[in-house]
Amino acid sequence: MDRGTSTDDDGSIRLQVFELRRLSEACGSSNTIFEPQSGIEKRDSSNADSVSPTTVPAVRAPEKKLTLFALRLAILEKAATGLGTLGFIWATVVLLGGFAITLDKTDFWIITIILLIEGTRIFSRSHELEWQHQATWSIAGAGINSFRALRTTSQNLIEAIKSIITFRPFISQKHNMRTKEIVDRTTFDGANSRRWQRKSTRTWTSSDVPLLPYAQWVFLSRNISKLLYWLQLASATVCVSLSLMKLIWHNYGDVAKGDTDKRNRKSALNIFYSLALAEALLFLLEKAYWEWKVIYCKLLEEVNKECDLGPSGLVSIRRFFYDAYSRCVNGSIFDGLKMDMVSFAMELLGSSSPDEQLIGARILRQFAVNERFSDDTLQKIGINLTVIERLVEMLNWKDPLEEEIRRSAAEILSKLAGKKQNSLRVAGIPGAMESISSLLQTNRNSCGATDDIGENKIIIDHAHYGSWTFNHLGLLVLKKLARNHDNCGKIGNTRGLLPKIIDFTHAGESLLKDEISTHCQILTVKRSLQVVKMLACTTGATGEHLRREISEVVFTISNIRDILRYGEKHPTLQKLGIEILTSLALEEDATERIGGTGGILKELFNIFFKEAMPQNQNHVRIAAGEALAMLALDSKSNCHLILKLKVLDRLVDALEVPLLRVNAARILRNLCSYSGANCVHQLRGVIAAAPTVIKAIISDEHKLQEVMIGLAAHVFKFMTPEESSIVFDRAGIKEVELAVKLVEILKNYQHPPIKVPRIRRFAIELAIWMMTDKVTNVHTFKEMGMEKELEVVLETTAELENFNIFSGTVGLSRHSTTIHSLVENALKLLEDE
Repeated sequence: MDRGTSTDDDGSIRLQVFELRRLSEACGSSNTIFEPQSGIEKRDSSNADSVSPTTVPAVRAPEKKLTLFALRLAILEKAATGLGTLGFIWATVVLLGGFAITLDKTDFWIITIILLIEGTRIFSRSHELEWQHQATWSIAGAGINSFRALRTTSQNLIEAIKSIITFRPFISQKHNMRTKEIVDRTTFDGANSRRWQRKSTRTWTSSDVPLLPYAQWVFLSRNISKLLYWLQLASATVCVSLSLMKLIWHNYGDVAKGDTDKRNRKSALNIFYSLALAEALLFLLEKAYWEWKVIYCKLLEEVNKECDLGPSGLVSIRRFFYDAYSRCVNGSIFDGLKMDMVSFAMELLGSSSPDEQLIGARILRQFAVNERFSDDTLQKIGINLTVIERLVEMLNWKDPLEEEIRRSAAEILSKLAGKKQNSLRVAGIPGAMESISSLLQTNRNSCGATDDIGENKIIIDHAHYGSWTFNHLGLLVLKKLARNHDNCGKIGNTRGLLPKIIDFTHAGESLLKDEISTHCQILTVKRSLQVVKMLACTTGATGEHLRREISEVVFTISNIRDILRYGEKHPTLQKLGIEILTSLALEEDATERIGGTGGILKELFNIFFKEAMPQNQNHVRIAAGEALAMLALDSKSNCHLILKLKVLDRLVDALEVPLLRVNAARILRNLCSYSGANCVHQLRGVIAAAPTVIKAIISDEHKLQEVMIGLAAHVFKFMTPEESSIVFDRAGIKEVELAVKLVEILKNYQHPPIKVPRIRRFAIELAIWMMTDKVTNVHTFKEMGMEKELEVVLETTAELENFNIFSGTVGLSRHSTTIHSLVENALKLLEDE
């Protein structure tokens, strides 16, 4: 969540304490930052994980057209197969079994030819789909890689011929064998699926042996499928011709009158030829329907366009269709209707075949980034831990041949991590952070010692390997995971990951000032800064540990200094760097490291006072003021460094600038509070701010009024009673008016809101100074009912009022004096009058 414009006091946070836990979970981490001037909080929609109450209309899945088409084809196929089976049984049992001796010679050979043709066509039909499957993912892989399938095909042809000779039904055997082949090919062992073993390439497998290296074209999958296709059409055409010829001519031999046996033979032949004709016509109808939908209507191309899979997606669509059709044919005709592209892709992702893995990864990536399908796709992936594990494991694949698979897996995970529950599942997988870390590649090993510390460059492992892309995706995944508090802890505990992230924050002068800097380089720096910022903003013990780890990396602060110094053209990077410093300043050691890094304070003041900055970049100046106030808070050394920069007069002048006055007042107050007694002379210049401060207390309210009251309580300590009287005269305001205002503030803020948690404390401090400065002021406060208001304060004090800053709901930097003690001191002064 962007911090936005800031106007709150030292460490007052923009999240309301009473809603902090809820908002911190919505934002992924509670930011210990300052409130915006507008007082209006805008939630980053990219971090939202809640579902809009508006009902999102359901998107019809384009692949439903394919599954419906497969169903209709399967109905025709099964009807034809049923008629063919019946005709086969009729021929073998009734005709050849009962009338084999009395059959006319012509009929005997026609029946035999039809059965052979039917067997050939059934064989071709059964295996065409097999070769179509092969063609969808090995189109470029010609050769005898499919020799095993060819060998199996030959064996099945022999079995078909044997079944005709021995009168054994062949169709059901073929379907059982076909079903087994599909199951064997499309499923994988459960144990292997859990281990995700990579396919070994060191030994030959039976399907890879190049037995016929010079017969590649002949055994190319798509050519074999075409051969089988035309063989089916030819056999069906011959079957139709022979059956029609016999049914029209009825030349079954002489049938004598009263010869019942011959009449039965004639009826049996009519039935057989009718079944053969019907079966062949149904098959031709199926093929005609296929051609019309696929070739003329271009159904596959239409679905591919609706799925937005691109030119390479047609292979995926074909594979999906053939799988759906195969399930309808070999199982229930409704099995294919249960398929969808996402489940299909997840199944292919678990395959041992690189081609199938690539198809699955492409589909899931495209659906995950497509606005229409992303929600449903990410939901299905998110509830399947096996698939998430597979995607995480793919991040470690560094073979250049597997680059697209790896990139697709990273893109899918980057989308998946955008949902809160999914991000927890991703981070919960053992080794997930290490796998994500493998995406990040720089020129030095941050995990080990090195003597050569130079420019950060990307390691190019291969001439065309997209290392920049993987760096971007890795940082994007980490950015989304870091929205969750627990995930931040895991990122910090992953060995070598935090230094890697910080490495990418480096941006030298040439990069930041170059007009033609590539967008991807700047984007890398930006994303790395965003990740570091989110880690530094983490609350609780985890945040404390992360801030310490970040500040201990020797490049962190110096990298940010370079961005502040040379990043004038990149205000977004400057703001991110400044916000990181602000968060790190919550830790005392980090505060000292930041102040002790040469040039940091100077560059922050340069940005804070810069007047030529465009209006839309004012948020950078405000952020710089917040950082300076935090660095000066409770840090004597940093206060001394600031005073050495001789910026006191400019800070006083900034009290007149609406954009800067809040942070200028906070910086001045911290300088007055923590510089020490040795710097009193240097701080006397702050007296010049007194008239402005008094006017603001009287005329303004809310945050500006709070910080001005806090500053006034310290400014007046540098003045004598005579000097203070002169200041009031110069401001045109009487001390009585200020006393009335302070009592009024105590009345109005009996329960201070989180936006001004210390306004009562500061009002009481200023009242104590006024009563100490002049005895007449004691009488004034008494008349105004100050005692009563102080008693109310005693009864309504809250722990919230005793801290300077907060990390989530935990207070940090406790005030040395409690508000209870301040009230007692004020009451004592009133009683002593």
